[in-house]
Amino acid sequence: MDELREEVRVRYASAATAVVEGRGAASDADASGCCTPEEGLGPQLYDVLQRDLLPEEAVLASLGCGNPTVVAELREGDTVLDLGSGGGIDVLLSAKRVGSSGVAYGLDMTDEMLDLARANAARAGAGNVVFLKGLIEDVPLPDDSVDVVISNCVINLSTDKPAVIREIARVLKPGGRVGVSDVVADDDLTPADRAERGSYVGCIAGALSFSEYRSLLVSSGLTDVQVEATHQLTDGMHGAIVRARKTPASPASRDSANL
Repeated sequence: MDELREEVRVRYASAATAVVEGRGAASDADASGCCTPEEGLGPQLYDVLQRDLLPEEAVLASLGCGNPTVVAELREGDTVLDLGSGGGIDVLLSAKRVGSSGVAYGLDMTDEMLDLARANAARAGAGNVVFLKGLIEDVPLPDDSVDVVISNCVINLSTDKPAVIREIARVLKPGGRVGVSDVVADDDLTPADRAERGSYVGCIAGALSFSEYRSLLVSSGLTDVQVEATHQLTDGMHGAIVRARKTPASPASRDSANL
């Protein structure tokens, strides 16, 4: 587990360094799998208008498989958490959507990506963003503190996905929403089948199946669960949208909390 996590950290640290050096994240020799522009992903998943609103370095550092800021239906005043925020593209877009009355948090374990993200936030003049160092399996935020959790092609990289889903449920406020883009496998693919189709750091081998994803979300107490394929990456492997919601507080529990 620790070896896989370190492999992921090194790969994304290298991608951040490549951007800083002006080469772009995909120029990193270790870049492979779904999360690269060569597969038609990364910056291409953001429309031109969105890309034009951001520092070039934030766009170049995008290694995602979707656009979770659209999936999450962000609102003015929301508090948003991006798991595995990388160079900060989704945090900066979220910050614009939630406005000055909202906050966008980015969580990443890689110092190089955090340095790049903070520099991008400064370039963008974003005053309502906060980047945190930590693991997505152990989020450094209080219970019931976030309106929306987003993530872009990162949960598949976790070595403890049940812990990630539990943390999502923990930090969400009652009624809070999940809007995630991720890689998901057909249910008939075994872990060995997934490994044959791509590497772990390339976002393929570690992907959950559709039924596994739904089961983890439901078992963590989340409702209105949807895991829907958007495009095929390779045989049996898909970019997907993941949505869910934390059950709103009942009137009785709200009344007792106000006593």
